[in-house]
Amino acid sequence: MLGVDAPDFTLPALRGGNERLSERLGEVVLLNFWTSPCNVCRQQLVKLDDLAAQYASDGLVVFGINLDGNKRRTSEAIRTLNVSYPILLDNLKNVSRSYQVEKMPVTVLIDRQGMVRYVSKGYRLGAEKRYAAKLRELLNE
Repeated sequence: MLGVDAPDFTLPALRGGNERLSERLGEVVLLNFWTSPCNVCRQQLVKLDDLAAQYASDGLVVFGINLDGNKRRTSEAIRTLNVSYPILLDNLKNVSRSYQVEKMPVTVLIDRQGMVRYVSKGYRLGAEKRYAAKLRELLNE
């Protein structure tokens, strides 16, 4: 998956409307695939919210891609965690399949030209420092 064009998609956003990845060319995009029952995913969501706020003005866009298939449960999780970046609903799991997501969470960094530059599977506390280093590298290109 590294070094290939990121598979394009359009997904509905939890708060309404749709998001299309190809409309974000020119920005660095972080995709985070997660589910509500996954406690590690929930920890990571909060840390990613900090990164989203810190680097938004530099051209970072963060999308949480939820695979629950249950909008109410997803809404409750986001409200509880107070996450502010857009949450997209991959109810049919087509997008997660195209990104070869097998275990949660998975984080994908896409450069300004739309190429996958970094993939992280799973999450351990502190991993966001690696993401931040990669993000700075991509944002400075």
